[in-house]
Amino acid sequence: MEQLIEELKIKLVEILDMINVRPEDIDPDAPLFGGELEIDSIDVLEMVMMIEKDYGVRIDNQETGTKIFVNLRTLAAYIHENAPEMSV
Repeated sequence: MEQLIEELKIKLVEILDMINVRPEDIDPDAPLFGGELEIDSIDVLEMVMMIEKDYGVRIDNQETGTKIFVNLRTLAAYIHENAPEMSV
């Protein structure tokens, strides 16, 4: 799962145009909301679209989103458990 976390760090920097953030600077246990990354609701929509497109994982309600967008580690765990190509 650590490889997935590293992959998500790179994707976040790219899709959210984080000019002053390097993937290695992102703490996987730091809060995504209200933290140093300053992720807002528009950013979350972009992240949801990326997750659905790249991993085939749907996040179809706010309750689920609230639980998995706590930090990168919870997001990676959800993808790992729900992505068709990662289920073994």
